[in-house]
Amino acid sequence: MRRKLFAGKRALVTGASSGLGADFARTLAEMGAHPILVARRAERLESLAGEIAARHGVEVLARPADLSDETARENLCRRLAEEGLAIDILVNNAGLGVFGEFVRTPWEKQRDLLRVDVEAVVHLTRLLLPGMLERREGYVLLVGSIGAFQAAPAYSTYAAAKSFLQSFGEALALELRSSGIRVSVLCPGPVRTEFFSVSGQELTSYQRLTMMEGPVVARAGLAGLAKGRPIVVPGLANRLGVLGTRVLPRMLAAKIAGLFMRNG
Repeated sequence: MRRKLFAGKRALVTGASSGLGADFARTLAEMGAHPILVARRAERLESLAGEIAARHGVEVLARPADLSDETARENLCRRLAEEGLAIDILVNNAGLGVFGEFVRTPWEKQRDLLRVDVEAVVHLTRLLLPGMLERREGYVLLVGSIGAFQAAPAYSTYAAAKSFLQSFGEALALELRSSGIRVSVLCPGPVRTEFFSVSGQELTSYQRLTMMEGPVVARAGLAGLAKGRPIVVPGLANRLGVLGTRVLPRMLAAKIAGLFMRNG
């Protein structure tokens, strides 16, 4: 069903040069979609595009862009329009993580996180959604986190950004429910990518125990999107954790999350 649903469609995947973004691109290609890869690292994009095209026989395009820059986002979408590339599927995957006490973390890192994790997601969605509405069909996947369900000490700005995405995505899903557009927010737990090394966190025992593989998470996200599920939480342990945040007092849930973030 999902293979037929996405076959032949163009899918813009942000943060596609590595990790979960690359897994989304590969999985979409397996389903017959034509991925358009967006990230800053041009050489890695071109290499991945060649690999996917050779393996799956679909058209794969690399479009390097710094999504933290508003003008770059506008230029990207303008170029796509000039090339006649209508985007059917938008996977807002690009994101940054910053680990550490808020007051000890440089403002520049916090600013960059907000630009990529929040501003770029909203802006790209706003730029590409009108075309989907005109065609009365489209798919928007926002990559969030189980950190969206409660405050997370040591990941304060990151968790807040993911909470924003969750609320934004749920609201969009309701606004667009009769438009032919499906919107989902994927909220995974730890995924085996370079996220933790880049954010500066040493993996905890809990994170090692609940770690999921990127391809599994990508498939779960796309399956949920195909079914029109507003929130997708892959993995039993993660779903149980989210259930806990629904029944525990918010500050207690945040304290528990903080314990899970401790290195060791």
